[in-house]
Amino acid sequence: MDLNLTGKTAIVAGSTQGIGKASAIELAQLGANVILLARNEEKLKAVQDELEHISGGEHGYIVADFSNPKGVEQTINEWVKAGNEAHILVNNTGGPPGGQAIDAGLDEFRAAFEAHLVCNHILVQALVPGMKKEGYGRIVNVISTSVKAPLANLGVSNTIRGAVGNWSKTLANELGQFNITVNNVLPGATQTGRLESIAENKGQKVGKSASDIIDGMAQAVPMKRVAQPNEVANAVAFLASPAASYINGINIPVDGGRTPCL
Repeated sequence: MDLNLTGKTAIVAGSTQGIGKASAIELAQLGANVILLARNEEKLKAVQDELEHISGGEHGYIVADFSNPKGVEQTINEWVKAGNEAHILVNNTGGPPGGQAIDAGLDEFRAAFEAHLVCNHILVQALVPGMKKEGYGRIVNVISTSVKAPLANLGVSNTIRGAVGNWSKTLANELGQFNITVNNVLPGATQTGRLESIAENKGQKVGKSASDIIDGMAQAVPMKRVAQPNEVANAVAFLASPAASYINGINIPVDGGRTPCL
């Protein structure tokens, strides 16, 4: 199985923590040159330093804030105009706040749409010409199992994740002929800062600790535990590799079997 990414460049969004950071590490371990993308430059520098201790690749970072699509567009276009290209793009950003869809304000939907779908699309449009030129492209979107089965009290997230899933499938149909694949990784409950925040908020409402809430989530999973970020990142790295050359337009749940549908 060819998992070697030596000579390939990967841009990983949301890569200063959680699944994004774990994905950057896995890709670097497979030999890729990793370009980190996030809004906090200090954290980006720290993760870049970690990567340089893991592998000898030419790693770097791009500062961009997904709450500002115009800024993301300007930044990535400047990066490309400077002669840079990427073979791999991992679209990943923090999820919208929890709550029921009926209670969500219009601005919440707009902000989530821009951060998740619009910014993803900006990055894809900037990078696909280089992927076509190289004859190799891997676009991996980290979304959510809500693409298959909506999750309670995540109304805005369910809505926007579904839109990203259909956008991704459409791109897979359009770009496959260029040896560019587009796939989605759907994490279940994963031990990240976002999960802890959700658990803490829920715990405050029901009078339980965050750890008790997470334990309850784990009991709903056939494997009786939540995922670690690197377990999700393994799926991301595989889809980015040459070994996944004929896998295109699919959703891969990484959830320990919790999603109720096939």
